[in-house]
Amino acid sequence: MKRKFLLAYSVMGIFMISSPSIAQKPIDSDKESADLYLEEYSDDFQEKFFEGLKQKGIENYDKAINLFLDCKNIDPEAKAIDHELAQVFLETKQLDLAQEHAINAVNSDPENYWFLQSLVRILQLRHDGINSVESQIPFENLSLKKNLALVYYQIQNYKGALTILNSLETSKFTENLYAKIRAGIKEQEENSETYSYSTTVSSGTRNTESGSIEHYKNYISNLIRNKNYIILDTISKEALQNYPAQPYFYYTRGLALNHKKKYREAIAILEESLDYMLDDISLANKINKELSVAYNGIHNAAKANMYLRKIKPGF
Repeated sequence: MKRKFLLAYSVMGIFMISSPSIAQKPIDSDKESADLYLEEYSDDFQEKFFEGLKQKGIENYDKAINLFLDCKNIDPEAKAIDHELAQVFLETKQLDLAQEHAINAVNSDPENYWFLQSLVRILQLRHDGINSVESQIPFENLSLKKNLALVYYQIQNYKGALTILNSLETSKFTENLYAKIRAGIKEQEENSETYSYSTTVSSGTRNTESGSIEHYKNYISNLIRNKNYIILDTISKEALQNYPAQPYFYYTRGLALNHKKKYREAIAILEESLDYMLDDISLANKINKELSVAYNGIHNAAKANMYLRKIKPGF
């Protein structure tokens, strides 16, 4: 027996959000539910698909992969399956397979923002650009190019976004995005100036050796106090490269990533910090709090509550 069901992804309006660093939506849509497709699927397909989503949600990735592969065997043309497989292979660090399925997903629906976003994310982790797969996707598709400009804007790759926009005809879309990119570049420049000034002041007033653990801690403390999370991310990353066994720097980078709404990256960094924790209960509490925030950010309430319960009162 077959019956129809609708799969939808909730999206938010990019041009309804004022901050240039948190755009999260495909072109030309208001706050709504974007219907990806409406097709006929067997009961067996639906059961395996939704069970796969469940297993993916609780991070049982091997089982999720098998279930999604079963779905693909049942209906190789189902658009969302390659997208789900790409995401799960990404979570398990199988980047070759993740990229293969992400490309398949984009080819199945070139105008789908979320499929393209996943592909770009995978390419980032491989230190590749979209040019490395241009010949494998319908790159000249106008909607794909607009979505790519948005994806680049979202991850603050303003140079990439401008390159794409410059290849498009002028429209309300391009004008709006140009304005937001200019605002984003201005913010980056201002933060860069703040960074240079703060480094000079810190070097001149703190009796600590430049590049030492204490120097980083002093500077990072000032960034947190001033809520400068963009520079905090940069400095914490630099501190970690120099002192990879210092859990405090994992915490501060996780804090910065949470404020930038990069929750999955924050989880990876914060959970890595636990390998270096000894008996600093106060720092452990801060890490557990940020892990709870990050898991809430990806809508994993079970994990969020687990870390919340680990916070010890009185510290």
